[in-house]
Amino acid sequence: MGNLPTYISLVFIITTIITALIFCVATINYKTTLVLLTFWLILQTFIGRRGFYTDMHTNPPRFLLLVLPPLLFIVALFVTPGGRRFLDNLNAKTLTILHTIRIPVELVLFWLFANKVVPQMMTFEGRNFDIIAGVTAPLVFYFGFVKHRIGRKMLLLWNIICLGLLINIVVIAVLSVPLPFQKFAFDQPNIAIAYFPFIWLPCCVVPLVMLSHLATIRQLLGNKRKIVNNKSMFNSGDQ
Repeated sequence: MGNLPTYISLVFIITTIITALIFCVATINYKTTLVLLTFWLILQTFIGRRGFYTDMHTNPPRFLLLVLPPLLFIVALFVTPGGRRFLDNLNAKTLTILHTIRIPVELVLFWLFANKVVPQMMTFEGRNFDIIAGVTAPLVFYFGFVKHRIGRKMLLLWNIICLGLLINIVVIAVLSVPLPFQKFAFDQPNIAIAYFPFIWLPCCVVPLVMLSHLATIRQLLGNKRKIVNNKSMFNSGDQ
């Protein structure tokens, strides 16, 4: 991994930072969220730079320490009263803009494939169609939240489809890692996510993108009357 062009890591670091900042802006607890995300990224940076995740032969796999904590945190948000209040106060407009970061993420994945550290199926030349979400996000934001020409049902459908696109690439990426449960890409496995800064993809970027969809879907399903009667679409989180 040491022979990768510097610009690939730089673009991904900037992309991750922007993702975290946009998500923080969407919350009403900006400082607290920023502190938590900063701590998590620094912790994973420290662990990752020591080569902890490059050992693929441990049992259980060390990779789980990248993905399980964020997933458990997301579950906790949905099953606790305080977590649900946090979700309902997120700014759905800002969360929609957040999905534009999927464009540079897809470019980074393509560059990583060109340098033979992820398989082609993880790129838009393979089975990864996630870039569609990134390209359409500005349009959904503009026509849904600025011009109000996209209704609740279309916003809900877009979020569900784009969540499906995300789940698709997550499954491909996980099953391409050289672990006991690997199913894909034996000739060119997904080794990039074991190295800094790309460990930030499964531990931060993907969870924030997933949470953004899930929170917006929750708001769309739970605030039908409010959305219908209010052209601003979402007031929660605007304060």
